[in-house]
Amino acid sequence: MKTMYGRQFAAMAGMVLLSFLMLGASFATVSYQYAIREQEQALERNAGYIASFTSGYVNANGGTSWQSKEFQGYLATVAQVGGSHIMICDNSGLVLYATSGQQELSVLENRSLSPALVERVKGGSYAGMTDLDGLYAETRYLVGLPITSSGGYLQGLVLVSSDASSFSGMWRELAGIFLVTAVAVVLIAAILSSFTSMRQSKPIKEIAAAARQFGLGQLDVRVDVGKRRDEVGELAEAFNSMADSLSRSEERRSEFIANVSHELKTPMTTIAGFADGILDGTIPPDKEREYLQIISSETRRLSRLVRSMLDLSRLQSDERAAQQQFDISETLVRTLITLESKVDAARLQVDMQLPEEPVPVWGDQDAITQVCYNLLDNAIKFSRPGGTLGVSVTAKGPKATISISNEGDTIPPEELALIFDRFHKTDHSRSVDRDGVGLGLYIVKTILNSHKENITCTSENGLTKFVFTLTRA
Repeated sequence: MKTMYGRQFAAMAGMVLLSFLMLGASFATVSYQYAIREQEQALERNAGYIASFTSGYVNANGGTSWQSKEFQGYLATVAQVGGSHIMICDNSGLVLYATSGQQELSVLENRSLSPALVERVKGGSYAGMTDLDGLYAETRYLVGLPITSSGGYLQGLVLVSSDASSFSGMWRELAGIFLVTAVAVVLIAAILSSFTSMRQSKPIKEIAAAARQFGLGQLDVRVDVGKRRDEVGELAEAFNSMADSLSRSEERRSEFIANVSHELKTPMTTIAGFADGILDGTIPPDKEREYLQIISSETRRLSRLVRSMLDLSRLQSDERAAQQQFDISETLVRTLITLESKVDAARLQVDMQLPEEPVPVWGDQDAITQVCYNLLDNAIKFSRPGGTLGVSVTAKGPKATISISNEGDTIPPEELALIFDRFHKTDHSRSVDRDGVGLGLYIVKTILNSHKENITCTSENGLTKFVFTLTRA
């Protein structure tokens, strides 16, 4: 994990540094070009002013008027304000006068410019970096313009230069600013990346640790999500949801095993005890038939339990037939006929309220028949003798509603929420439901859930009613 986040941090820092270097290089290039243009334009403006002034001054005061103190003072002022050197040359490029601020540069006077430079200046203008073939001790940025009269005659040349060291100074300042800023940006990026990496890795490490504990059987471990709402928070929430689901599955599995063990142990203990009593003579011969009947009854109950377990396993694995169209009213009638002997034994009155027309529905007919059988058998079992068994079908809208009711003891409200659980029996003493295994209503609920249908149960004033729905065909 550390290696992974170390690589991520290095990659992020490298990308930040590379981006900053590219941005800095672009900014420095643009700044340099902008400064050059500004310097060039300033020197060109100064050279233009000087050329215009010189031409006018010479025309007004004669050809040697440039030697006057007034003219030279003007040039000195312009040179001082612009921080530049100014040279006045004749048409051949001979330096007549040179000044820098208040200081005259007599060392340059009577020196000649190169013919190539003179021709370029005469041609209109010149701008570039040069030392004037050794006239300057260092390279300077120079702009040259011709001095022309109002009639267009060439009167001389003016050259204005600026120290190139100002550009190197600017570059040094830019480099210093860039270096300090780059270090600051990299440090900030490093701090933010470290903080982000730690924040991202903490819940992932917790998830990994929780997964290892899950592997050791500790199913109560959860990851602290906190107030995170990002992708890592969603991952932690998904992990906790998965952990809750696994924990509930494990609880149901443990409960299921305990219930099955209990349901199997009771009849097997009874069968073994009575069989041993018959074999060792503890049960007298005249009682043997009675106890053999009990053994037979318990054996059949074991068979029903195993069959119900197999049905439940088949339902939970979704191994059922494809849905088909069938008449739910006909299915109810056929199922009730198979239970006719139980209805007669309980002396029940049957109240059938079925539509005159068939009510076709969609579903697995065998599975829905089992639903009807379990509900009717349950209603008959818990009806009071001589009571009424109600069966009705209502077709309205896209659903058909089936109701099965019986008159008997009212189910306590706290039991209603549990009656569809596995191995749940409302009669805990089993005095009434001795033959049941506690899976009938759970199987009903499982079948209807697989059909995406609902079932409800109400029990008030001695009337218990189960109502479920099916989709009409």
